[in-house]
Amino acid sequence: MIIAPSLLAANYGRLASEVARHKASGAEWLHLDIMDGHFVPNLSFGPGIVKTLRPLTRTFFDVHLMCSKPEVLLPLFADAGADQITVHVELGERVAHLLWKIRSLGLKVGLAVNPPTQLATVRPYLPQIDTLLIMTVNPGFGGQEFIEECLPKIQQAHTWRTSGPHRFHIEVDGGINERTARECARAGADVFVAGTALFGKPNLKAAVARLRRAVEQAIPPSESDTPAGRKPSRITSRQ
Repeated sequence: MIIAPSLLAANYGRLASEVARHKASGAEWLHLDIMDGHFVPNLSFGPGIVKTLRPLTRTFFDVHLMCSKPEVLLPLFADAGADQITVHVELGERVAHLLWKIRSLGLKVGLAVNPPTQLATVRPYLPQIDTLLIMTVNPGFGGQEFIEECLPKIQQAHTWRTSGPHRFHIEVDGGINERTARECARAGADVFVAGTALFGKPNLKAAVARLRRAVEQAIPPSESDTPAGRKPSRITSRQ
């Protein structure tokens, strides 16, 4: 199991302090949502912010590019200190090259799928990825309601992972709180991104602990120690 607080919900006027809160929280990853105002109707921040934050922590930087032209940004975020970069399957015929490029930069590879997109579109790329990010809201803004109809996607991804030769994390992002995290864990997710439910709380460490307990209570004992299960990953932080 990996908890990944989303910096999108942090206090932008105190980012160094927010990173310090994250370091003390026990969370394994820091999730960084990059929005270009075109692929999604919002802007967030760019590689300069990531580069500024990198010396402040050794935690795993999980960079999610919600961008129309990620090929331009990949080397910039690699240089800035990303550990994993995720692009969207909705980019169509460019996806295979983008995944190859991320790997060639020495990074972990993520692939995201939006709620309206059929999960079958990601299946050809499973051998190439480390993380499958199933969006549980339509991306662009924090604080949205969890879309329950996304749960069957998580279940299907879990079936592919347990019945096939490929091992990848199943990450969920959007409307994640203690209740919805339990639902996602039961369906097979093992990486939980949350913004307002974590950075939005005064005590981030306590919020991370509550979310972790909620997930642990939902994981069947028979699955907790499987190779594709929810143990903290070997890529949880920089060595």
